[in-house]
Amino acid sequence: MKSTTISAVLVALIGFATVPAFAQDEQPVTRAQVKAEVAALEHVGYNPAYSHGPDYPANLQVAEKKLAAKQLNGSQYGPSTDGTSASGAR
Repeated sequence: MKSTTISAVLVALIGFATVPAFAQDEQPVTRAQVKAEVAALEHVGYNPAYSHGPDYPANLQVAEKKLAAKQLNGSQYGPSTDGTSASGAR
């Protein structure tokens, strides 16, 4: 009985010790930030008017992935242009 109680207390303490790891230190999102994010999602093809359709979470996630890829690429037009060209070389 005593070991069960000690085990339960240890599990509880470990659980409480990990709670601060999930705390968010971010400030609340402003209206302007939300509008900018929606505009960016619309720019990559997301339409908020269809957010209540049967494919709602999927189409938003696709748009978020496109936006993340676009931001990772750092370019709005075409793929990365890093590299060299062998045009005219013999």
